[in-house]
Amino acid sequence: MSIGDAKAAARVIDAMRRGWPVRIEGVDGALRLLNVEGAGAGDLLAFGAHGLLLSAERAATLKLTNQAAAASGPVAIILPAGDAPAHARAIADPTLDMAQPMKGPFQSMALTARAAASAAVDLARIGHRLPAWYIAADGDAPVDACATAQDIAAFVAADTLQLVTRARLPVSVADRAEIIGFRSPADGQDHVALVVGQPDDSVPVVRLHSECLTGDIFGSLKCDCGPQLGAALRTMADASWGVLLYLRQEGRGIGLINKMRAYMLQDQGFDTVDANLRLGFPVEARDFAIAAQMLHLLHIAAVRLLTNNPEKVAALAAEGVAVVERLPLALPTNPHNARYLATKRDRTGHQL
Repeated sequence: MSIGDAKAAARVIDAMRRGWPVRIEGVDGALRLLNVEGAGAGDLLAFGAHGLLLSAERAATLKLTNQAAAASGPVAIILPAGDAPAHARAIADPTLDMAQPMKGPFQSMALTARAAASAAVDLARIGHRLPAWYIAADGDAPVDACATAQDIAAFVAADTLQLVTRARLPVSVADRAEIIGFRSPADGQDHVALVVGQPDDSVPVVRLHSECLTGDIFGSLKCDCGPQLGAALRTMADASWGVLLYLRQEGRGIGLINKMRAYMLQDQGFDTVDANLRLGFPVEARDFAIAAQMLHLLHIAAVRLLTNNPEKVAALAAEGVAVVERLPLALPTNPHNARYLATKRDRTGHQL
């Protein structure tokens, strides 16, 4: 795959985020699509929607999996003539299920371009939008961007970081620290590393910390991210040296807005795993290979990893970074995050 392929996917992601129609082509056909989020009545009228494409996970929530098409991926349903955007949004967004419980009956729609449909669901997830799309009756009408399923796969594969800049940054736990900035040419996302202390020949203490606005900044009690960040920095300050890799992968990779939707679902009684699935996202959407790239660019081949997550150990090892020791992070619970931490232990394999 060429870098041009990845750029085509990036243009489609940008168009999707702006509420513009796109075309996605697969080996078995093409689809002209408009993401449900941000599409108003005027947009729909100009677009000429006649169907709604939903992820398999959302289809299961809506009890569409008894239809044959739901068994192997995304599902398409016919959109009633004159249907309002609010109704389609309620079909697509599980956080509205309590407010608008009565949906359907649904009539399935033949979906021949299954490769394009699967790529569209992946594209929405990459762009942190609900994996739900309007399907146009006229698939050949003009669009603002076009990509193939192979382009979208190339976009994911092209996520190669570049070390961009670095600067001295005294922090509360250590006045000798350096912040180092990285950028992904594929999606333009920035990640940073904070090197605490003076690097030497010893194996550094390393923490892979995914961005958490609510926990890191606002002190949310629903998770343990803020306390883990503070504890990790203190552990590095007490060691010879350490590296905090701050990954811009909010909400386990589903994005800030979708994380807030997951919070709404948790308030309705779903745990964090089921909330992600009902939104149409995988339980774990983060890319820990990015952290391995950062370590390679910092010429760090072995680490003492601060984590309770075995997936992080396996991901670094798969990318050629030796984890010589796993250092658990044991922190007290509170009434607001006890279930969340139990879910991480029981359903995603976290361990002390």
